[in-house]
Amino acid sequence: MRSHLPVIVLFSASILWGLSWWPLKQIHALGIEGIALIFGAYGVLALVYLPLTLRGFSCRYATGLGAIALLGGGANLCFTYALINGDVVRVMVLFYLLPVWGVLGGYFFLHEKLSLARVGGAWLAVAGAFLILGGVETLHVSFSTIDLIALAAGIFFALNNILFRSLKEVHVNVKVGAMFWGCFVLASTLILLGVERFPSEVGARAWAALLAYALLWLLLANIGSQWGVTQMQAGRSSIIIIMELVTAVVSAAYIGERALSFSEYTGGALVVSAALIEALSSQEE
Repeated sequence: MRSHLPVIVLFSASILWGLSWWPLKQIHALGIEGIALIFGAYGVLALVYLPLTLRGFSCRYATGLGAIALLGGGANLCFTYALINGDVVRVMVLFYLLPVWGVLGGYFFLHEKLSLARVGGAWLAVAGAFLILGGVETLHVSFSTIDLIALAAGIFFALNNILFRSLKEVHVNVKVGAMFWGCFVLASTLILLGVERFPSEVGARAWAALLAYALLWLLLANIGSQWGVTQMQAGRSSIIIIMELVTAVVSAAYIGERALSFSEYTGGALVVSAALIEALSSQEE
C-alpha cells in the first residue's frame, strides 16, 4: 500500500485541480468577483506557507524567487481568473498547450535537445486546440480576452517550470510559497488599481465558502501534488497529472451540462496525447 500511496495522493490531487472550476464558479455566484476571490484564496495560502517560505529563504536566490513570484503568481492569477469567467473546456485546452511552451522554453532557455517525439507532441497539442476552438472557423474569429488570459497562464506556467528546474538548490516549499505570495501581491495590485472593485456587500456565507475552498481544497491540492511529484519519477508523475485536464473536461460536460461535439472530443484526445508524449519524453531523459 505504501508504494502506491504517492500515486493515490497525486491522482487525488489532480482530480481536485481538475474539479476546481466548480467551487470557483459557486463562490463567484455568491458575489465575490474573480480578482477578489483570488486575493482572498491565495492570501490565505500565502499566510499558511509563510513560516515554510521564511525558513528556507536565502537572499542569494532572491532574484530567482522574485521571478517565480511574478511568473508563477501570474500563472495562478490568469488561470484562476479564466476558469471563473470563461468556458472551462476552452480554458483548460489553451492552458494545456504546455507541451508547446515547454519545448520552446527548454530549447531557448535551457538549451535542451529537441527530439522528434517532443516536436510531434507540440504539433498535436496545437492541432487539438485548433479543433476544440472551432476548427477552420477559428481563423475568422478573434480570440476573446479570456482566451488570451488562459493562453498567457500556460505560457507563464511553462516559464515558471523552467525556473523551478533551474533553482535546484532552493527547497520546493520556498518556491511554492513565492508563487502564492506573487499571486496575492498581483491580485492586491489589480484591486488597488481599480481593475475590479473589492466586494463590500457580500455576506459571511460567501467569505466562509472562500476560506473553506482555500484551506480544504486549494491547500490540499497543492500539498498533494507537491508531495506526490517528489515521491516518483518525473515522467510518471506528469502522466498522472494529465488527469487534471481529463477531469476538467469530463466534469464540465456532465456537471455543467455542456454537450461536447465530436471535434471537441477529438481535439481533447490530441491534447491528452501531446501531454503523454511530453511526459514519456521527460521520463526517458
